Parts: sequence; C-alpha cells; structure tokens
Amino acid sequence: MLRKLAALGVLGLACYRYLRKDRARPAFAENQGLAQVRDAGPQAMRDAPGGPWTKTDEEIDESFPASDPPSNY
Repeated sequence: MLRKLAALGVLGLACYRYLRKDRARPAFAENQGLAQVRDAGPQAMRDAPGGPWTKTDEEIDESFPASDPPSNY
C-alpha cells in the first residue's frame, strides 16, 4: 500500500512539473534561456507582433511593467 502511494505521488509530481514547464514562460522566445524578465523587442517575443514594430512599441515594451508611459508617448 505504501509503495503504491509513493509511486502515485512520484507520478503526480512528474505530471505537475511537465505541465508547469509548458505554461511557465508564455511570452518568452526560445533564445531567452532561463531569464526571469524578457528582453525588450520583437526578437525576444515568442509570437511575432501583428504589425510593423515602431519606436513607440519599443519604448512601451522597455517600460513594461512600470506604470509610467514612455516620455514621448
């Protein structure tokens, strides 16, 4: 009984880690490694931007998650 419970616990932990790994870094590109904060710019995004990347887009991305907008916005 104890072995079955231990095996079930190990299986549950393995499933949890596998599922958590897939959702842990949704905005990060493959080239970001294990960084805690994503670099600014479209090259650091997992999904490509929907349109052309402007200077304002870059400044907004660099300021996130700060509450202050870019100085020229």
